[in-house]
Amino acid sequence: MSKKVKVALAGLGSRGKDSYAPVAEQYPDKMEIVAIADVDPEKVEEVAKRYHVPKEACFTSAEEMLKEERLADAMFITTQDRQHVPQAIQALKKGYDLLLEKPISPSLQECKELVKAAKKYNRRVIICHVLRYTPFFKKLKDLLDAGTIGEVVSVMAIENVGWYHQAHSFVRGNWNNSETTSPMILQKCCHDMDMYLWLTGKTCESVSSYGDTYLFKPEKAPEGASLRCMDGCQAKENCPFDAEKIYMDDKKIGIRSGHTTWPLDILSLHPTEESILEAIKEGPYGKCVYHCDNNVVDHQVLNLKMTDGSTISFTMCGLTATNSRYCKLMGTTGEIIADMESKLITVMPFGKEPEIVDVAKLATDFSGHGGGDIRLVEDFLDILSGEKEASSQTTALEDSVESHYLAFAAEESRKHSGNVVYLDSYREE
Repeated sequence: MSKKVKVALAGLGSRGKDSYAPVAEQYPDKMEIVAIADVDPEKVEEVAKRYHVPKEACFTSAEEMLKEERLADAMFITTQDRQHVPQAIQALKKGYDLLLEKPISPSLQECKELVKAAKKYNRRVIICHVLRYTPFFKKLKDLLDAGTIGEVVSVMAIENVGWYHQAHSFVRGNWNNSETTSPMILQKCCHDMDMYLWLTGKTCESVSSYGDTYLFKPEKAPEGASLRCMDGCQAKENCPFDAEKIYMDDKKIGIRSGHTTWPLDILSLHPTEESILEAIKEGPYGKCVYHCDNNVVDHQVLNLKMTDGSTISFTMCGLTATNSRYCKLMGTTGEIIADMESKLITVMPFGKEPEIVDVAKLATDFSGHGGGDIRLVEDFLDILSGEKEASSQTTALEDSVESHYLAFAAEESRKHSGNVVYLDSYREE
């Protein structure tokens, strides 16, 4: 019988409270939540009741919790981007192993400081690049490692952020301004940077990038647009980004269609028609998307040159109909097209009949980032308990920083008209 891992949760937002904490209920023999911290007392009270956390182990912030002696075997840090590293270093000093939400930090120096601290205190730090753990991309990795298309020469990939996700998270929401959070290519796409380095087994030499905020700015506002959607906006009828259309009436996510999970639970802890209506009347999610304090890009392209001469082209766009990922990998003996939304991987060896792999038939649980959330936490718990060893799939800190170096370099290139930026300058001590 493996050891049950005791966990302290720092941050009770969507990732901590709704994605990772429930693993304690799904695998009670593997994980027990013994301490929690958040600035929202209502969330603390609710999570404490659900997971039977005693009052003396409930804290008003991660910093308050970290003043105590070590309370658990591991800490899940799922606070805001710029809080991660200061909290993580304190946790390492206390003796915690860490599951750390991505991105590590928007600061290059902080990323390097955390790597040094993890080595100094000899603790594990696993970064939440959950896509590695999905059945879909795990199968794609197996196909590539088996040499089904020979050596990978070129990759074409896109993250379709989705029109309402862009509006919700990156225009109105928590990650709309890089000065207080992270650049878009780091916050949203370090997942992708990590994944394509892992899938191909390659290292990036240099990158060039272009991108901007094309749509979500005042000069693009339609005639008659008000500062808030519910304040008599004259453009409301023809605006797809109208908050009432998205949060109240949308068939996939709207409260009037019976939905109560993300993104509605970001607006209200317990979404109802009344609470969501109040939120869009008074809160940030009811602001006109053309009049928010956002500065992150809504589209960006990257060209990556790898150290072996192969290439990767990557597009991030928030103006897409779906939230999905797609890639085409071209090798020396064949080609693979992988569409995460359909869960289909098409393998086309040169001179042979194509083979379609339906990943939906290979797994049952695709909840939470395509099934990645729960499998990430389970992997972390199994490693800490001694049930298994870390593998090439494990998103260890020392591997994850490569995706961050790539994102930092891409943002530097974007800000300098697409100039080529070499990653060695980021890796240097």
